[in-house]
Amino acid sequence: MEMNEKNNGTVNSGISCDVKNCQYHEGDCHCTAAKIAVGPSFATSSTDTVCATFKPKKD
Repeated sequence: MEMNEKNNGTVNSGISCDVKNCQYHEGDCHCTAAKIAVGPSFATSSTDTVCATFKPKKD
């Protein structure tokens, strides 16, 4: 399965996401990606990390 494959619209309840322009964003703060990848491999604070699964929402 590809890392950013849609999870059939099922909300991943363990993830809270505020990025409304991501194609995996659903509702208020839900993510529907089957899996997420967060990086880079070394960080000293949360501001050093990013969601590598992000894809811009298609209009």
